[in-house]
Amino acid sequence: MLFFIIFLPFLTLGVLSWIATVTVSLFGGAGVALALIVFERARGRSAKILNIATAVLLGGLGLAMVLLDGGLTPATIRVSISAGLLLVALTSIALRFPFTLQYAREEVAPEVMAMPTFLRTNYILTWAWVGAFVLMLVADIVSVWWPSAPLWIGVAATFASRNAAVQFTKWYTQRARARAAQMQA
Repeated sequence: MLFFIIFLPFLTLGVLSWIATVTVSLFGGAGVALALIVFERARGRSAKILNIATAVLLGGLGLAMVLLDGGLTPATIRVSISAGLLLVALTSIALRFPFTLQYAREEVAPEVMAMPTFLRTNYILTWAWVGAFVLMLVADIVSVWWPSAPLWIGVAATFASRNAAVQFTKWYTQRARARAAQMQA
């Protein structure tokens, strides 16, 4: 369920793009990201860097569409979104605060957070997401360089890389929890 919520702004963008303009779709996705921030804060949780970056990224692209009178192509927008997500993940690693930490800290007990493997696990998970974002970016760049390529190739590559990262995150988290339980026993 968590992954569905995390990707809700992008799902909104995708659904709206079928029934509305690209600009409206971008602002709709940004609005959902902002709503998620407000929702998390209302529940006493931290504002997630991924939601903040998504709101800024989608809102900024929507504003660019307004200012450039629709001058961005769908491929350029996809490349910008993938590059933005990759930048967020890499920046979080460079700042020694992998973006997955914000989610993990809300799901585990304080004694687990104090374990050295907790931070290591989050670096591994964030690097897995970096890999997924790189693959999404490559798929989007291919769609720019090879515009005659079938759309489904890029969509399938994006879907597969995102789902692989989701499944890896679930599997590796369960594995880390099992190891932590063994260490505490």
